[in-house]
Parts: sequence; structure tokens; C-alpha cells
Amino acid sequence: MSPFKGFQAYLKRFGLGTVSTLWPIGTVAVLVFLASASIGLLRAGQGLSAPKPSDPAAHGVELSIMDKTCKPCEDFYHYASGEWLAKNPIPAAYPSWGRFNELAERNRELLHQILEASAANTKAAAGSNEQKIGDFYASCMDEKDIDAAGGKPLDAEFARINGIQNEKELQEEIARLQGMGVQALFSFGSTQDEKNSSQVIGGADQGGLGMPDRDYYTKTDDKSKQLRQQYEEHVAKMFTLAGDDGAKAASEAKSILELETKLATASLTRVELRDPEKTYHKMGRAELRTLTPNWSWENYFQEIGYTNIDSVDVSAPKFFEAMSVTLKETPLDTWKTYLRWHLVNSTAPYLSSSFVDEDFNFNGRILQGTKELLPRWKRCVTATDRRLGEALGQIYVQKYFPPEAKARALEMVTNMMAALHDDLQTLPWMSPETRKQALVKLAAFTRKIGYPDKWRDYSAYSVDRGPYVLNQMRGAQFNFKRELNKIGKPVDRTEWGMSPPTVNAYYNPEMNEIVFPAGILQPPFFDPNADDASNYGGMGAVIGHEMTHGFDDEGRKFDAQGNLKDWWTPEDAKNFDERALCVEKQFDSYVVQDDLHENGKLELGESIADLGGLNLAYRALQKAEKGKTPAPIGGLTADQRFFLSYSQIWASNDRPEFERLMVNTNPHPLARFRAIASPSNMPEFSRAFDCKEGDPMARPAAARCVIW
Repeated sequence: MSPFKGFQAYLKRFGLGTVSTLWPIGTVAVLVFLASASIGLLRAGQGLSAPKPSDPAAHGVELSIMDKTCKPCEDFYHYASGEWLAKNPIPAAYPSWGRFNELAERNRELLHQILEASAANTKAAAGSNEQKIGDFYASCMDEKDIDAAGGKPLDAEFARINGIQNEKELQEEIARLQGMGVQALFSFGSTQDEKNSSQVIGGADQGGLGMPDRDYYTKTDDKSKQLRQQYEEHVAKMFTLAGDDGAKAASEAKSILELETKLATASLTRVELRDPEKTYHKMGRAELRTLTPNWSWENYFQEIGYTNIDSVDVSAPKFFEAMSVTLKETPLDTWKTYLRWHLVNSTAPYLSSSFVDEDFNFNGRILQGTKELLPRWKRCVTATDRRLGEALGQIYVQKYFPPEAKARALEMVTNMMAALHDDLQTLPWMSPETRKQALVKLAAFTRKIGYPDKWRDYSAYSVDRGPYVLNQMRGAQFNFKRELNKIGKPVDRTEWGMSPPTVNAYYNPEMNEIVFPAGILQPPFFDPNADDASNYGGMGAVIGHEMTHGFDDEGRKFDAQGNLKDWWTPEDAKNFDERALCVEKQFDSYVVQDDLHENGKLELGESIADLGGLNLAYRALQKAEKGKTPAPIGGLTADQRFFLSYSQIWASNDRPEFERLMVNTNPHPLARFRAIASPSNMPEFSRAFDCKEGDPMARPAAARCVIW
């Protein structure tokens, strides 16, 4: 989801930046990702080493997880991974369990070993990366002291909120809390100027909600009404844990739901947020004052310590207009209650067990269907990666990602770019004028492999073995200031939006870059001992996916330098939109459960990227095999292995609650549909498995979606 600004603001809360990811990450789903699939993958004790002679069948496509009782032309998903799906039920601590999770667990243990050793080394040099990650992890693991403290570490902040006397002090406290990672009222940070991508300006985005999305407050179906009731009960329970009596807590919860509903009603939908042309509104100070007469931007900039801000990209002006009105109309005591709630809501996972359990009850059990909380050490590994990802990542790549792995991955990226170059030169629906600019954009792609060339400096982040929640809040402060320090300065194009161990990849349209962390450059995506067909079906499709994001329905609106600029002829834009509509309708047709369908419009960018990525990977494979006659492996031809490799990376079992959350909030389709959608559009798939028109996996030529 390219420049999805609500998502961007959420990621910046964790220092992750703006990304178009391969795998779901956003709103509450970011917690799933960070808890289970964001911290890399390796086979235990294994880095990506030089190829060694071995049985080809032991690498690449996994024959043992296939269910050959299924027919590939009818149920390719289960044909490819049926045995895996049957033998891998969802563990109680997860809302979903797939190949990403499975592989992440292997790597999590390696990070666990690094952190245990760092925590045991109490003599690490003060201020060193090892001291910081060791102390952070140790403070997180100190459950005895965390439970003894309860909510006391927040007492000073509660006192400040309770002491607010007027509107000016209210706005000052909102600014203060935002700086500590509390998502009160709206989000603010730095962003690239989308029409001058070499510069960084301020960025203001809608926010201030406790549930995952505006639609949770506005939908009128029975399930949404039930969730709102459960949310209100959850807020009340949190207030009782914070010291309020039951009657007061219930009244406070009701006022929170009413206030957040006003903010939600004024918010853009997720589909609207996907359109960068609708979310770019660069404003100077005079325009900001006119937009929000009841909110003082001058005082806000003073409070956050950056009075030099003169330009802000306001993603959702109507939200800020409504926010200004709501500020005036809502009693001061209600706002104080609101700030107390968001302070507790933002910090609950870092407080005592009673807070953690209630936070999990709503965000885990109710919203995602998860049965139990992850073990503490897993949560602490994830938290350290989130706050100190490049400090931990430096040690990780030294141990488990050798230089030759980076070189081989770069070679595959180069081959994939060559395939897209050839494709752009021959697209029958694209004019020479647009084609020329598309080739310029492709040539300008920045390729980032494995880990940054310049590591993040954490010297300004103070970490100790004191209260864990304070380490977290100081981490948020560090990141908030780091982001604001960019404003008014040239863009640093060396920055990364993910830590090196992350099992994911991304495209950033404003940077025009494709990024592949070390964590994903491992089996089953990329295995140096596997055949070309398996590697191109796995990692090749991943690379192609991110490259295609540069030309999907959002990415195509940015030029080679990352500027929001229309470089398409009207006729070419029309041709593209017609082809994209085919993809949208295809996903709209997929039934998730009961009357719930996939949201083709929300998922369009990721679906286009899947389709383009798989097509490009197939063409790159044909080039790699030119002049060769690959022998069958396990009775499977090279083309069959290619499509099986692609489908197998998407094997996943999902809880019904998680599916509903994903469809409501995330621009990535569910994995089971990603595994079959793109292959069903490719005649090469039908030839590989001898499918006939009318088979579920052989879409009729007239209904076939073809873009790249």
C-alpha cells in the first residue's frame, strides 16, 4: 500500500517509515506482524552460505507438503500445500499461522540468543549498542518488577493530565503525549514533500482512535455493533485497572466511544487513503490557522521543540476541520478522560500483567481470535527489534548474512529488472511517450539488499534496566525527535524502513526504491541449493512484486525521482485503469466467509503487484533457462515447480476473526487467494498443468487479467 498515510503515521510510531510491503502490516495487524513475522527467518544456526552439492529434491519446492489427491486445475492451493495446512493448525498464541510465521520462529530463536548474551553482559560499554539492546531486553524480561510497579510508572503523566486547567494546557499535553508515542487526536511527523521529493516537510494525519479503523465506529451491521459494545467494556476495564471505580469507568468509556466516533466519522476511508492525489495538501502556517481555528499550530510547534516548521502536508483536511470543531464543543473533562485512556491504551502492553492481559483480551482474543498470549521472551525479542532494530540487526548480519548472500540476491534483482525492462518495451497498450518515462523510472530504482550501508545512530536514546514502560516511552521520544529533525533538510536516501532481520520486503514510491532485508533472503523464498524454477517462483516473485509496486495504481503516480506527478498520457492511463478494474473485480468475487468478500478496491495495489511480480518472475526464469533443458525433479517440470514454489510461500491457516480484521483494514488479500489469483490469469500455468477452459484455475481468455 504505497503512500498510505494513515499506515505511514502508524509505522513511524515504531520507526518503520513509509513502505509498500509484501506481507500484511498495519493498524492492529502490525501487532501480528511484529509479534510473529517481522523478525526474520533462518534455519536454526544457518546463514545463507555458498551452494553445496546435494540432492536437488531436498531444496526448493517441498514435495512432502503437497496433497496430490487434489487436482491442480481445481484446487491448486491445497494441491500445493494441503499436507502443510493439515499438519500445521494455528498455535493458540497466534491469530494466523503461515510459512512467514513458521520461518520467523526459526530466526526469533537466533535473535533470542543474541539478546540473552547481551543481557548477561552487564559490563558492556555504556552507550554501546550491546548495552542498549541488553538493558532493553532485560527490562522487558523483568516481569517481577513490572508486576510490582503496576501502573505507577504512569502516575506522573496522569497527574499532568489531571492538572490541565484550560484549552492551551490541553493542547500542550496532547503535544507532549504524542512525543512519547501516545496516538492522541492526530499523528504528526516528517514526510517527503510528494511534489518535491528531495525535501522533507511536516506531515499531519488523521488519528486518535482506539479501534483499528474508522469503519469499526461507523458500520451498522450486528457484528460491528457488538464490537463497539466490547470495546466500551474494554475501555471501562482499563480505567478500573488505572484506579477508577466501576461506575466512573463505565461512564468514562461511554464518553470515549462517543468522542472517538466523532473523529472516526470525519476520517477518510482506507480506500480513500490509498489515493496520493487525495491526501496531498501542502499548507503554510496561515492556511493551517484557517483550517483549524481552535488548534494553535504555533503553540504546538513550540511545545514539540520545532518552531522552524513552515510547511505541513495535511493528508485529510476535513478531519482537521472537524477536529477543530470537536475541540471547542467537547468539555475539558472529557478531553482529560480521553488523554488518560490513550496513555493507558498506548502503554498497556508494557505494564503489569493485569494491563497486558486486558489489552490482549480485546486486541488479541476479540479482534483476532487469538487464544493465548505469546510467551514473554518472544514479546521481548520483538519489542527490542522494534525499538533498536538496527542495533540488533548489526549483530544479526555479522553472524548470519555473509557478503556472498548479498551479492547473489543483487544478481537476481538485476535479472528481474531486465525482465521488466523487456516487458515495458513491448507492452502493446502503452504508448512510446509513456513507455519512455516508465523505462526512466525503472532505471532509477534504488536497490537495497540485506542491510543498510549506514547504520542508525542510537546515541540519543537512553536505555537502562529501570521500568520497562519508560524505556518504551523514551524510545518513542527518540524516534519522534529523529523524525522531526529531518524537517527542512534534504531527504536521506540511505535510510531503511525495516530492520535487517525482517521477513518482508517493500517498495517506497517517494524514494523509488526496492528493499529486501536479510530476513527474507532465505528458504523457502531463496535457497542457493535450489533449482532456478523454485527460486524464481519464490524470491523472484517477491522481487517482481516490489518492482511492480512502482507501476501499480498508486506507484504509477510517482515519477523516477519520487515526485507525485502525472507522467502518463490520458489514453495510457485509461488503458491501465481498464486492466486494473479486472483485478479489482477478480478479488471482489472471492468469498472470505458467509457474506464477507475480499475488498478488491482496497487490495488493488497488492493484487496488481502479485500479478505483475509472478509474470515477470516467469519471464526471468525463461531467460535464465535459455539454452538449457532442466530435468524434472520429483516428477515435476520446471514450470510446475515455479508455480508450486509461488503457491507454497502463501500457505496459511487463519482464524475467522483475523480474516475479518484483515478484510476490514489491510490492503493485502488473504494468503489463500494470493496463492491462486495470479496463476489463474496465466496461460503458462494452464499449459504447465494441462488445465482446460472452465477449470477453476484456468480463467477464460475474455476474463483473464493482464497488465504487465
